[in-house]
Amino acid sequence: MPKIRAGIINVTGYIGAELARILCQHPQVELVTVTGRSAAGQKLGDVFPSFARTKYTIEAELDSETDIAFSAMPHKSSAEVILPLLKQGIKVVDASADFRLKNADEYPKWYGFTHPSPELLREAVFGLPELHGSEIASASLIANPGCYSTGAILALAPIVREGLIAPDIVVDSKSGVSGAGRTLGLTTHYSEVNENICAYSLGGHRHLPEMEQELKTLNPTFSPSITFVPHLVPMTRGILSTCYARLRDDKLLKDAKAEKRLSQIYQEFYKHAPFVQITTKPPHTKHVWGTNFCLIYPTVDLKTGRLIVISCLDNLVKGGAGQAVQNMNLMFNLPETTGLEALAIHP
Repeated sequence: MPKIRAGIINVTGYIGAELARILCQHPQVELVTVTGRSAAGQKLGDVFPSFARTKYTIEAELDSETDIAFSAMPHKSSAEVILPLLKQGIKVVDASADFRLKNADEYPKWYGFTHPSPELLREAVFGLPELHGSEIASASLIANPGCYSTGAILALAPIVREGLIAPDIVVDSKSGVSGAGRTLGLTTHYSEVNENICAYSLGGHRHLPEMEQELKTLNPTFSPSITFVPHLVPMTRGILSTCYARLRDDKLLKDAKAEKRLSQIYQEFYKHAPFVQITTKPPHTKHVWGTNFCLIYPTVDLKTGRLIVISCLDNLVKGGAGQAVQNMNLMFNLPETTGLEALAIHP
């Protein structure tokens, strides 16, 4: 089959560069254009020395002969760029938040702008393949999920669908600094981050409405009340999320058999998900470094009857660029794992 002609909008950010790294090695993709208006005319290898052996020049605009565009633009700006592409019949995977939320009224609250095309929110598919694979396969516009929401939703989805937990949920997440992007800021300076850990966005993080939206979709009778607290830790990549919820006594017995039953529920839910692995020990961020895998460890605190689920992923891969490529594979009827088979880099 002819190769998929792909373009990356805004290659100069971390997600854009990670997309380029993956797509350059994808056996069914020809990367035809990478754009970045502030760096237009420069060689990609001059901006990112890791691409020194590639031929790419950063362009101001996308090549019109493109089958799929990956937008790594910031929110609001992404929607403005994407709309003309869709009219041209180009498929789009949007790594921003501009099409993740189905309710247009949420955008002024969480992102500070009025959505320019609310009718497209109904057409866009939330790009979490483990939940929406069949919809992704026939879609023209994919809203790539947020990194935090990917880990939390995957951790909680099986138990929410089964109705086994109370709606009061706590999600405690730790993320590497690359999640903040390449824009300079005091909070991400080396001397501020090194040997330091801090919580932020306690008033409400933008990935929270994605979690609520998707968990409600899984179980319409379930109305989650989620306390989400993200933390910045001194590492480059990775997100580790620990999710807590109280088990409903009438659904899952709080005894030694609970953990075995819990593992069975997760194994069954993700039996067709090649990038989700249910582990027998709590995972580490190093276990997924540079990969498209999400590792999940469910357990029960027998003393309190509380569910504890730990999920672990690379925020730039399964939490970003890798998931975008996974979505592209489904959109073009390729095996889901194509170009994403790399194992973790260790140590």
